[in-house]
Amino acid sequence: MKLRITLDDKTFEVEVEVAEADHASLPPAYPVGSARLTGSAAAGAPTGSQSGAGNPPAVADEGKACRSPVSGVVVKVVAAAGASINAGDSILILEAMKMETNITAPVSGVIAEIKVAQGDRVQTGDVLVEFI
Repeated sequence: MKLRITLDDKTFEVEVEVAEADHASLPPAYPVGSARLTGSAAAGAPTGSQSGAGNPPAVADEGKACRSPVSGVVVKVVAAAGASINAGDSILILEAMKMETNITAPVSGVIAEIKVAQGDRVQTGDVLVEFI
């Protein structure tokens, strides 16, 4: 696969290949920086009775929770509670290691609640958004 990367206003084209063949758990064309929608059927998904030290807290319906793919700081919240969104729409922007990551909606739906605000620190696995 060929990728185009821009660093300091210089564009580079690089060729990469998948090192691990086990990527069956990811949806096709999984976009980088996109938060995954967790599901109760997902292996290892915590439930209310299983969550504890080292595990992200469970939510009422894990199938409707969007968790952070990285640890960082919320730079900007783009979406709002009650908004209808499509898969791939921007929800918020996180900064991690001085790089901004656009967090996009993994599925189409309606945002029930945005759990973070601008300036909040988040850890990998923290709930960012819940959907109706």
